[in-house]
Amino acid sequence: MFIQFPLEKKKAMIRSIQEYVHQEQGEEIGDLAAENHLQFILREIAPFIYNEGIKDAKRIIEDRMDSLEEELFSLERPVK
Repeated sequence: MFIQFPLEKKKAMIRSIQEYVHQEQGEEIGDLAAENHLQFILREIAPFIYNEGIKDAKRIIEDRMDSLEEELFSLERPVK
């Protein structure tokens, strides 16, 4: 999965990874190590999250289409 983030967002994600590693493992990691973690997450984990987001969006759209269909049927007039 190829995703490009603006530089500021990428830096923020790298800082988040550094903070997480420090809090959980008590270790300091540099920008390169944190960026490697980020690339791994984007390559290996993000597709699962992305696909779930797509499924959620699909469900929402289907629900709205069902609702719209019901509303349209309610507008029909009887024919003699």
